Amino acid sequence: MREHWANIKAQKGDVINIAKSAVSSFVTDSNEALEFKLVRDISDLENDATIFKPEMSHQIFGESESIFGYRDLKIKLYYSAAKLTTYLGISYSDAIDPKKCEGIEPDDVGKLIAEKLQPGFHTNLDDFCNDLAKDVSFRSKMFCQSVHIFILFTDENSPPKCYEVFFCDVTMPGFVNFHDRLQTFILWYIDAASFIDIDDENWRFFVMYEKYVQGGFTKYAVVGYMSVYQYFAYPKNIRPRISQMLVLPPFQNQGLGTELLRTMYQHYIAERSVLDITVEDPSERFQRLRDFVDVANCSTLNSFQPEELHTGGKYRMLRCCDKFVCNSKQCRRVYEILRLKHTNIEDTKQYQLYRLAVKQRLNVPYKKELLDRQKLKKVLDASEYEATLTFASAAQRMEHLEQQYREVEADYREVLKRFSDHH
Repeated sequence: MREHWANIKAQKGDVINIAKSAVSSFVTDSNEALEFKLVRDISDLENDATIFKPEMSHQIFGESESIFGYRDLKIKLYYSAAKLTTYLGISYSDAIDPKKCEGIEPDDVGKLIAEKLQPGFHTNLDDFCNDLAKDVSFRSKMFCQSVHIFILFTDENSPPKCYEVFFCDVTMPGFVNFHDRLQTFILWYIDAASFIDIDDENWRFFVMYEKYVQGGFTKYAVVGYMSVYQYFAYPKNIRPRISQMLVLPPFQNQGLGTELLRTMYQHYIAERSVLDITVEDPSERFQRLRDFVDVANCSTLNSFQPEELHTGGKYRMLRCCDKFVCNSKQCRRVYEILRLKHTNIEDTKQYQLYRLAVKQRLNVPYKKELLDRQKLKKVLDASEYEATLTFASAAQRMEHLEQQYREVEADYREVLKRFSDHH
């Protein structure tokens, strides 16, 4: 009898496992299902080498980054290279049947993506192809001001490429519609991204294109862009804040982000009303890029030469950073990076002085916290006060400070490695 019931339970388990397997076959990794293209020519549609993938998709499909209800799901999100005319195509070999699965519906993929696209996008590939011809006239109808053109030599076996950066604002005819298409990329490449209120005339944009010749025509392909908000600073000044910056995957790791950031700097350095430039919640990747550009700029100044870096002249350096509209917090980072560059770690005393200087800066928030706690101690009972403590002991705080320092030095060395490779 026991053997009989065991067989029945095993059979039930097999049925459950088969059911689970059947359902799981309708679950798709959304990052794998999606493919993007910047289409320059109709031939690109059949060229898999032009495909690039999202870095993330949770901002559309949820934290699991999965899509339920389809087998062999493919989502094609194509843009014409210049105007960013958009095509959305969805295909699959099979979809789950709600009648056979207790009313469970497949995810409405088209609706989830369409909500983020500019109305009027194509779902018919022939219509999209017909619109590609309009990219040829793109430059003659450009809504932005050209501010920088440069040539990039990638390697000896490839011809040089030409790039152009344009300065744009919301008052330029046609730019708002273009930006609505452009900013859709951030959902797939910038975490916690959100669309901006472009009706505010304080927004400024720097858009980079690759400029190339095809079929006898000069054409353009979007490389990436940067958005900047110009905050007012009393009495008649502005303080630009970088909001978002994106270089699309086909153009990454070529130094184009560096060139885009430098172009933005040069634009604002020329404006006397600019106090300094800040960044809104920078990612680690962007912070390293910013550090590299600022270190390269400030290393040309007399106040950042080796003999100055070890004499405690950081306050003179802060004033010198004004030349590159570098705010005081970022200038301090540049000072620390360049001082590390010229610190002999084999010299115990010199290296110790450097470490102490950085740790003093890292410890400032903790000292402020101590002062705040002294005030709280007077009004809280012992148990309530204990709950406010970040560290149980001074030893724990010192251990944490040492860990912070090691992470900072590692970041600085990454910047210095790149700086050394380019100088």
